[in-house]
Amino acid sequence: MAPVDPHSFTESTHPATTHIALTLYFDFPSSTIHASALFTLQTPHSGPFFLDTRSLTVHSALHPDTATPIPFSLSTTTSDPIKGTLLTLTLSNHSSFLLTFSTSPSSSALQWLLPPQTFNKTHPFVYTQCQAIHARSIFPSQDTPARRIRYSAILNIPSDLSAVMAASHVTRRPPRDDDAPALASLNLNWCSQDRVVEEFVMEQPVPPYLFAFAVGQLGNREVGPRTRVYAEEGSALLDSAAKEFEGTEEMIREGEKLFGEYDWERFDLLVLPPSFPYGGMENPKMVVAHELAHSWTGNLITNKTNEHFWLNEGFTTYAERRIVEAVQGEKRATLNVGIGWRGLNEDIERFKDNLEFTKLKNNQQGIDPDDVYSEVPYEKGFQFLFRIERQVGRSAFDEFLKKYIAKFKFQSIDTDTFLDFLKENIPGIENQIDLVMWTEGTGIPADAYEPESGVYTSIVSLAKEAANGRMPREEEVADWHGQEWELYLDNLPKSIESSQVYTHSK
Repeated sequence: MAPVDPHSFTESTHPATTHIALTLYFDFPSSTIHASALFTLQTPHSGPFFLDTRSLTVHSALHPDTATPIPFSLSTTTSDPIKGTLLTLTLSNHSSFLLTFSTSPSSSALQWLLPPQTFNKTHPFVYTQCQAIHARSIFPSQDTPARRIRYSAILNIPSDLSAVMAASHVTRRPPRDDDAPALASLNLNWCSQDRVVEEFVMEQPVPPYLFAFAVGQLGNREVGPRTRVYAEEGSALLDSAAKEFEGTEEMIREGEKLFGEYDWERFDLLVLPPSFPYGGMENPKMVVAHELAHSWTGNLITNKTNEHFWLNEGFTTYAERRIVEAVQGEKRATLNVGIGWRGLNEDIERFKDNLEFTKLKNNQQGIDPDDVYSEVPYEKGFQFLFRIERQVGRSAFDEFLKKYIAKFKFQSIDTDTFLDFLKENIPGIENQIDLVMWTEGTGIPADAYEPESGVYTSIVSLAKEAANGRMPREEEVADWHGQEWELYLDNLPKSIESSQVYTHSK
């Protein structure tokens, strides 16, 4: 028994899933999805085969050609509070198998919105959030970034809605009787006149946490040769989003100059309803730069497990700031570094009684990755890469990054693999930088870079002056965007009496 990941039941001796063909029927009134999944394995397998699940009801396991039942068990009495429930199939030289199952309204990856929770307040909406280990609550899977999969998907949805997915759109068409024979026993209204099918395909191998879709009353606008913005149809949100993101193609081109060819064909954007419970839209351009950077670091090269999460987020934070510097200037990038430095110090303090999670390479056995999410992998990871850049020079580091991405694209790696490649391509770097201290040491290394940003200092100073009733003048905030205002508000005194507040005229 050799699990490949502390957050998964996946066994290292079991063949990898190479492709999953999904058929999904969306039942909005019950907030459930009824589904089938055809699994293709890398090699035939006999004996127990493990899959991760959470809050799923598994109806059947069948041989895909003969419909012969395959023995399976769902260990509901021994569910793990972090990993979920182990699904065990007993295979006999199988290289593929077909599962039918249903999600639960409590699925940790699915957010079902009633019409009042949407922007238009007329139609329901559902979207996914599978990172870090929540894909298993939509479909059984080897839910670890160590196993990358290709997939296809047929989504049966109400005809007045539309679907988007983190995959290539194939077609929108009427449902057919032969779409989902495995689901016939569930008596679904598959071919009802008020239903429609949307088909998608993901031809590149991706970690399961990148599985994503949204279904709602969606419209779209083209904002570039390979970018379309989606948001709720008929809302002002769609037009404003299209204007906000009209410069995305410039970011993609700058990313290609820095890190090599964009390998994902398109870079489409989805703007979710206001009830979306995650941050980011206070500065949408920063969000786009970060998610675009993931196209090279995170999505293209992925951490093997969440214990090496910095390989995703440290690299992506570094890449994001290089793109921002190229598109919006050095001052903006330096401001981002200053804000990140503050967040890093706050999270180092947060983990002062559990310093394990101030390491880049850490031990998460028995730990829910959501519980230890922090700025450490982002900002300490950025600091580590920036330390290497400062040591070897930007030109040499840029050359190294392109080699790194070309070598490991569409693979999942760990910290040791990165360090071996670093030492191989920058000989002697281990004698110039303490690589072990940076990756396995706690806290912030002494040779980290404490940024100097005049904009950052000015904004923080203005916020501190609020204690004396001094509010910023209009000319002082004329060029501020969401990020500057966020920094200002974060640094205001915890309480201010109304009598302290006054404003200066122009």
